[in-house]
Amino acid sequence: MNDNSHFRQLLAAAAAQSEPQRLLFVFAVAELPDRPTPEQRERFESGRGGTLAPLMCVDKAPQDLADFPALVSEAERAGPPWSVVFAASLSGQAGRPPDKARIELALETMTAAVRDGRFDGFAAYGPQGEFLEIG
Repeated sequence: MNDNSHFRQLLAAAAAQSEPQRLLFVFAVAELPDRPTPEQRERFESGRGGTLAPLMCVDKAPQDLADFPALVSEAERAGPPWSVVFAASLSGQAGRPPDKARIELALETMTAAVRDGRFDGFAAYGPQGEFLEIG
């Protein structure tokens, strides 16, 4: 696997916050857009294009993940192959982690943003743990 230092920094930063955190992950797969142009098809087939469709999502406490390979292993058991995983953090309040309703709403919002191609505010990683700049 590639150097996963960015992901380790994400885990460390979440663990160091004064309020308990939940890490939110949305896994997505690259697909061809509907009615692609020849250029879009060529870029997609070369691994450089397409649209991202959310496949599954999960939340984790920072201490529940040792590293990126642990996340990948769990994702492989839970669902289909994916192209990119988006990550964000949700902060708790008054020393308590976010409640289930807040987590579910945040995951729904994050999934909709990925579906709509709005990636600002999310970290993105490829299947080998490489940090991706998408935009």
